[in-house]
Amino acid sequence: MTRMTDYGQPLREEDVDPDPVRQFNAWFQAAGDAGVRMPEAAAVATADGDGTPSVRMVLVKQADASGFVFYTNYESRKARELAANARAALLFYWDPLGRQVRIEGDVQRTTAEESDAYVRSRARGSQLSALASPQSRPIASRAVLEERVADLAQRYADTEPPLPDAWGGFRLTPQTFEFWQNRQDRLHDRLVYRRSSDVGWTIERLAP
Repeated sequence: MTRMTDYGQPLREEDVDPDPVRQFNAWFQAAGDAGVRMPEAAAVATADGDGTPSVRMVLVKQADASGFVFYTNYESRKARELAANARAALLFYWDPLGRQVRIEGDVQRTTAEESDAYVRSRARGSQLSALASPQSRPIASRAVLEERVADLAQRYADTEPPLPDAWGGFRLTPQTFEFWQNRQDRLHDRLVYRRSSDVGWTIERLAP
């Protein structure tokens, strides 16, 4: 597969936006324009109270100055780990552009109103599946899940399904961003933004 990136174009301090959220959004837009499927997909890494890590893919539904938001079951493994250790890392990887962005920070739950509004924006089938699935818990078979969904679909055939009690969002408030650009001969560009209490965001270059 031929990459779409011109590796002769460097990632330079003087060219990037001083605001990492705006820089992220510029790269996110470029990924979409390049035809990346689901550019909002990111790996989210968490760790439990003992430091044991885990990672999985999520869809980031909001990325702005208030933070990066994803939704999940609050009884899932990642939610339990965030309850014990409320920090996480996100990784976006856009292969056709040879780019990745790493984001680290503190995490807190979204408001109930935000979570409910997102639930109602989802397709009906997704709402039923969220109600039916005890996420990250053992189940006897797929058939059990399918039967639960079918039962819920019949029960709420003429009305909206109820909002799940244990389902909602998390918002990661970034403390650091790293923008990584693939370059020839492994001389990749890496620029890190760090939040500073007195000067806003600082930018420094890391060796590849």
